[in-house]
Formats: sequence, structure tokens, C-alpha cells
Amino acid sequence: MTNAFADTGRRVIEAEAAALSHLSGTLDGRFTQAVDLLLKARGRVIVSGMGKSGHIARKIAATLASTGTPAHFVHPAEASHGDLGMLTRDDVLLVLSNSGETPELADLVAYSRRFSIPLIGVANSEGSTLARQSDVILLLPRLGEACGTGVVPTISTTMTLALGDALAIALMEHRNFTPENFRDVHPGGKLGARLAKVSDLMHGDDAMPLVARETPMAEVLLTISQKGFGVAGIAAPDGTLAGVITDGDLRRHMTGLLDHTAQEVMTTTPTTVPASALAERAVGLMNERKITCLFALDEVGRIAGILHIHDCLRAGVA
Repeated sequence: MTNAFADTGRRVIEAEAAALSHLSGTLDGRFTQAVDLLLKARGRVIVSGMGKSGHIARKIAATLASTGTPAHFVHPAEASHGDLGMLTRDDVLLVLSNSGETPELADLVAYSRRFSIPLIGVANSEGSTLARQSDVILLLPRLGEACGTGVVPTISTTMTLALGDALAIALMEHRNFTPENFRDVHPGGKLGARLAKVSDLMHGDDAMPLVARETPMAEVLLTISQKGFGVAGIAAPDGTLAGVITDGDLRRHMTGLLDHTAQEVMTTTPTTVPASALAERAVGLMNERKITCLFALDEVGRIAGILHIHDCLRAGVA
């Protein structure tokens, strides 16, 4: 019996994979028109659908919003009871209905026609009401459903979801939406941690263990102890990093250490990281060099902060 369950699972997944491959081959100028229409929107993309299409519509709206295209889901039933007021003439409406005849969508579609709100429809029939009313219709191939009875939305919803992803990524790439932009709208959770910048986690200003070249080593040791990073940075007059003093440097100069200045003990080629870099890159450098902290530099090479591996661990980066 267990094998039969696995066979069913494979059949469903293979059917949906084949449907996606078929859908890819059907994309044409209408897809380009839809993207152009979405790009021209001065307002938001309003996504709507009923039932399973509604669940897919919510996900598409969320994907659009998180990739640089302001979007919002409007439930068609709620639209008929006041939420039509959420739509403006600057918006674009993206409506999902496999049959194209979902009655709950009628008021939403009629409102868009009355107030000249651009309408993109997704349906499987060019002769459907939704297709006829849409400014651009994106047609889903009629490939049945994976259940075999044709009544459980499976293949159709998978294709609709993939089509929404295709629209979102096309818009994202056109807008040059970067990982840094993505992080701005994903500050929480593991994804936010992965996209955190060094500047988000580093310590700056008075927290940095900085000394001048001519500082006596007795004062350097006091700075290292007080700041708690286990290192000291040697700041040049122009604000750049002339070198660092680490535990290894102290051991190498143990004899007569207090007779030296910072410049005489420091390492002149320290490992640094741009403050604008992702924190993951800093973690990689620290692991590679077997060190626990890095000084961060700004865009012109001046000292901007210091980052400790523990800061990354607390943020969930490492």
C-alpha cells in the first residue's frame, strides 16, 4: 500500500511538472503586454480570486509586494460590500478564475470597466466572460486536473501560481530589484538575517577599540581590555585603518612589550570588510582567516565600525 501512495504522489507531481512545461511554451506577446501594463501602474496591483484561486491570488500579491511591486489582495465578496473603494484609477487589477465565469468576480470586473481600471485576467477560456472583459488575458492551457476527475484544483492552481511568479520576477528584473532591496522588505526571520548588512550589525563610534600609531602599548592594552573585542585598530590621521593589534601580535612582541608603541607591534595588512557588504560575507572571511572580528570600512576606505562573530551569531547569520 505504501508503494501505491508513493506512485500516486509521483503521478501528481509529474502531471503538474508537465503542465508547467506546457505553460512555458504558451507564453507569448500577451505576457509581455501584461508586464508592460503592470509596469505602467502608478498605484498598486490589486489581485483577486475566489476559492482556491483566491488562495493563489494572496500568494501572488505577497510575492509582488516583496519584490518591488506594490500589491494588495482584495476578496471579491468583500469587494461587493465596500472594498471596491480600495481600488483607484492608478491601480491595475489582476483577476484569477480558471473558468473565467466565477460569479463573485462580477462586481469587481464591472467596477474596473466603469472606472477604466486596467484589467489583466487569468483563465482557461478565451471565450469566457473574464477573458472578454479583460484588457489583457493570460490563457491557461486546458490540461485537466491531477486528481483524474477534473474537480480538484491542482494542475490549474499550480499553473496560475507559476504564472504569477513569472510576472513578479519579470517585473523585479526590469526594476533591477537587488538583494539589498529584498532585505528592506524582509527584515525578520532567517531570510532577513541572511540579507543583513555588516552596517546593520557592526559597532561604531566610541565602541570601536581605536588608538593612534604613537600610542604606548600600555594604553593599547587598556583599550583592548575596556572595549572587549580582543583587538585594537590603529587609526591613521585620515580615518583609514593603518593596522591592527591582535593576540598574536602581543605574543610575538611579549619581550619588552610595554617599551613599544602601537605602530611597532601592529599588523599592517589587516583583513577588513566593506560596511555595505552582506554579513554572510563577513562571516565567511572570519571563518576563512580563523579570526573573531573584522573592522568595516566605508566606501572611501575610512573606518566605519567593527563586527564580532558573536554579533552575527545573535542575528542568526552564521
